[in-house]
Amino acid sequence: MLILYAHPFSSYSWKAQIALDEKGIDFDYRNVDPEFPEHSQQLYALWPVGKFPLLVDGERTLFETSIIIEYLDRVQPEPRLIPADPDAALRVRQMDRVFDLHVMAVVQDIVNDRIRGPAGHAPMIVDKARAALDTIYDWLDTQLAGGGWATPDGFTLADCAAAPSLFYADWVHEIPADCANLRAYRARLLARPSVARAVDGGRAYRHYFPGGAPDRD
Repeated sequence: MLILYAHPFSSYSWKAQIALDEKGIDFDYRNVDPEFPEHSQQLYALWPVGKFPLLVDGERTLFETSIIIEYLDRVQPEPRLIPADPDAALRVRQMDRVFDLHVMAVVQDIVNDRIRGPAGHAPMIVDKARAALDTIYDWLDTQLAGGGWATPDGFTLADCAAAPSLFYADWVHEIPADCANLRAYRARLLARPSVARAVDGGRAYRHYFPGGAPDRD
């Protein structure tokens, strides 16, 4: 059985978990929360950097969520999360990078500022991050004008990335009302059973969110 080292409130853990759930793959979830120190010890023994999620399949260990999901397409080809068609695959991988690098990574700048607290507050960093999110929100709103998922290729790797990134992005810098397409897409993602299960699994950990989690979602 596959083993996933992850945390129920971690955005990138969700990304891998959603993919496993979409494929219906059984796996052993090893929660790396401090209440399970033995799991963290196992994680560091396998991957000294200690970042999660980490997928273990026999003697093979895989990290970085996009790579994990690409591997899952090899383990169980259907339903595919990266299309076989090369042009469609490029489209999906590009949107995956948009959500990881231009949404989630930017959200983390704001979250890190909250973690630093008032003494370490860096207004320039936060203002830059909020402006960057406004820019990508507007762009995504135009890309999602047709409804559906992140690309015309069904639910894919890109949507696995979009679900956690937009979930948390809306918490730190709310998607404006005039981005109706993007807001509707986020709602569709949260209604997807695999995403809803990930969100529900993290509810007990919402007290971890810096500055407090909003009373919604």
